[in-house]
Amino acid sequence: MKPYTKFEDWHLEKLASPLEARAYLLIALEDYENDHNTEAFLLAIRDVANAMGGIEKLAEETNLNRQSIYQTFSGDGNPRLDVLL
Repeated sequence: MKPYTKFEDWHLEKLASPLEARAYLLIALEDYENDHNTEAFLLAIRDVANAMGGIEKLAEETNLNRQSIYQTFSGDGNPRLDVLL
């Protein structure tokens, strides 16, 4: 039987590459410019953040509040891009 890999694991492994992450974010930004789907754009940023070490590391490197970042990426809150910009 062929080994099984979860899509999420494969996806995050690919996004751990800076070149792959950059390409993924450029496509996500282009899509956002066309459809203004904030939820999809924030999901792309969250995926890259998780692949690059997680939200906590992102907060440390950007000097942003970790809780604000989690809230921005959660499906429960009202996502605001200005928190990240």
